[in-house]
Amino acid sequence: MDGDNASNSDGDGAPAIEVLFPPGDVYRRKSSLVPSSAERPQNGRRKTQCFVHTLLEKHEGIPTENYHASYEGLAQERCIDKDPHSHAEQSQHSRLLTKKQISDMAFGIRELSKKLAQIRIKLHVRNIFMLAKAHDETLIKHTRETTDWLLTKDPSYKVYVEETLEHNNLFDAQGLVEKHPDYKGRLKFWTNELCAEKPQTFDIVLALGGDGTVLYASWLFQRIVPPVLAFSLGSLGFLTKFDYGQYPFTLSRAFSEGITVSLRLRFEATIMRSQNRDHNSHDLVEELIGEESEDHYTHRPDGTHNILNEVVVDRGPNPTMSSIELFGDDEHFTTVQADGICVSTPTGSTAYNLAAGGSLCHPDNPVILVTAICAHTLSFRPIILPDTIVLRTGVPYDARTSSWASFDGRERVELKPGDYVTISASRFPFPSVLPLDRKSKDWIDGISRTLHWNSRQRQKEYKEWS
Repeated sequence: MDGDNASNSDGDGAPAIEVLFPPGDVYRRKSSLVPSSAERPQNGRRKTQCFVHTLLEKHEGIPTENYHASYEGLAQERCIDKDPHSHAEQSQHSRLLTKKQISDMAFGIRELSKKLAQIRIKLHVRNIFMLAKAHDETLIKHTRETTDWLLTKDPSYKVYVEETLEHNNLFDAQGLVEKHPDYKGRLKFWTNELCAEKPQTFDIVLALGGDGTVLYASWLFQRIVPPVLAFSLGSLGFLTKFDYGQYPFTLSRAFSEGITVSLRLRFEATIMRSQNRDHNSHDLVEELIGEESEDHYTHRPDGTHNILNEVVVDRGPNPTMSSIELFGDDEHFTTVQADGICVSTPTGSTAYNLAAGGSLCHPDNPVILVTAICAHTLSFRPIILPDTIVLRTGVPYDARTSSWASFDGRERVELKPGDYVTISASRFPFPSVLPLDRKSKDWIDGISRTLHWNSRQRQKEYKEWS
């Protein structure tokens, strides 16, 4: 956060809570991560804001008790990345930041989350994004039913459904328009490209399904994410907070009375490819934390993903275990010999992390969970680290086989010897809509309901003999 620029929009001198990136040439991490900023093209970046930053900046200092924050007219200014260069290699990633910058960014997002938990955001909804599995017959019917209800409820609503449903016989988009001619021009279809390039188009995401559908929303909106209201139609439902059977009441109340949003920490994971495969004497530990000249770059970035649950590096189809080097900031933590390693967000603590023996973690905790998958030692216990650390997990040059990385179970890629993945807190959190009546105890209810956490028959009382 830039103290000189992070000022209140009203000019009262109070610092606004927003994530800023100073343009100056500051100290970066090892040059094996990226070229120095002096040689990186200067693109005149200005501050990046999503709608939650904008809301709090506009209303800084106003009491939040029983406060309804309205953001009518923010469609053009919220959720817009001011960077004129949108390529991944040209954007400023968390892995490029100094230790202090990452700490300030993580602290700023936590402060945002605390303030948002105390206010109710009144949505002025116009564009609604519908998300469900397009190959599930039941969910297609529910999508059609909800879309029809929304378009009937308010003539100003525009509803976007997946483009594969445009010619789906079960959804019958043409039949909807023929039955209700006023739906023409209001029933629209989204594509992956639209989500990536113009996320500010949508005011809210309605997810129908299970936790996998919510993760899909995180994957579609890699940078800016509209508020996600998830209806439970899946198997477990840690992230799906609302009963679909009550969707008319839920949506009517959300649009008229407002919503409460929880910001979920996401990780930014970047694949780094070795550029020294033709040499046999290289050491990954020496390249990443050893002495090296500033003009010698050992790795290049090859794709960045913002993830909500976890990054997993494992042995993939190889029959033998993986050998994985684990680094935290500029320190070599350990060499992991296991089937793999799971680096999880607090939200993902109830997913693969839990199955691998990791800890349950409340989503408000500012931590990174590291859990080995079938470790080849008895002493490798799960470890919990602060979210200000930049982790790097890579394949040593002398490893017998490659490893494979996946990001929320997607985008599975091979990591050859010398490659690694850098993982840090993302500047783009995931806004999840909470039920207004039970927001404070929702997580405990979730693990009790889905995992039967600490559920057992009650111990019988003693009966005194007389």
